[in-house]
Amino acid sequence: MKKPLKIGAALSMTAVLLLAACGNDDTSSEENATDNGASGEESYTIGITQIVEHPSLDAATDGFKKAFVDAGIDVTFDEQNAQNDQNNSLTIAQKFAGDNVDLIFANSTPSAQSSLNATTDIPIVFTSVTDAVGANLVESMEAPGGNVTGTTDTHPEAIPSTVDFMVEQLGVKSIGMVYNAGESNSVAQVEMVKEAIEGTDAKVEEAAVSTSADVKQAAESLVGKVDAFYIITDNTVVSALESVIGVSNDEDIPLFVGELDSVARGGFAAYGFEYGDIGYEAGQLAIQILQDGTAPADLPVQYPGNLKLLINKQAAEEMGIEIKPEWDDIAEYIE
Repeated sequence: MKKPLKIGAALSMTAVLLLAACGNDDTSSEENATDNGASGEESYTIGITQIVEHPSLDAATDGFKKAFVDAGIDVTFDEQNAQNDQNNSLTIAQKFAGDNVDLIFANSTPSAQSSLNATTDIPIVFTSVTDAVGANLVESMEAPGGNVTGTTDTHPEAIPSTVDFMVEQLGVKSIGMVYNAGESNSVAQVEMVKEAIEGTDAKVEEAAVSTSADVKQAAESLVGKVDAFYIITDNTVVSALESVIGVSNDEDIPLFVGELDSVARGGFAAYGFEYGDIGYEAGQLAIQILQDGTAPADLPVQYPGNLKLLINKQAAEEMGIEIKPEWDDIAEYIE
């Protein structure tokens, strides 16, 4: 028999325990969504685990916390970052399980997997997960089962739309993909790209990495073999995106990316959405679990909305790409 989910225990946390074994920096934070909390109202403790720092994941975490601020709920956040180390991620999750927090917010696929390995009792809400079923986090998107639900960072049309733009607008025949083969979300996206190019003359050239330090060399290894780079939402590569941007600028290779934040950092274009939005939606799911008593098993995993094409004009100039007038009708621009 499954143990009942632990939901809404009245806890108050006055200090954050530092994870000495986790290699975190000393900025582990504890924040209240309200200044004092209304007297007599129930308060919650939520453990936040994020695999690595980069703008998209940071925005998702901010969005999650904002949902509680907007709802006026008294909550303490124990926020931890694994610094892209899976061992750290598991240690963080085990700490949260030991602390018996009310809920775990897992920002990324590795963070969610570590959390589920640590507890099947405490509710887990994830975001920034590409393939929740393939990562064995949920039984299905419509009926997650177990103690896990959340929001995915894969819009069904994002990858096909990106591939269509590459092939039809730029005549790309060879797409270079640098990714961490150890990230299940990345492997799933590479397969999606391969499916999207079926029926075209395009092909995929892969370069796998295991750490962010490998990213620049991997990108350089594809020079002369590819017409464009496509950096998907891979945590390892996105955390070192400037390395790929440098290669793209030096070699005049268009750089397509998987998220709007990466366009702002210097990528040429992306079909994407705001990560703050999927973090906020994850926060709303968490509120249903904590305040309404809804089981994660009964809350379908949510897809992002508001897909748009964003183009960086300065990046286009750096990469030798001419902006076509007809793009004005389908894209938004940043300078």
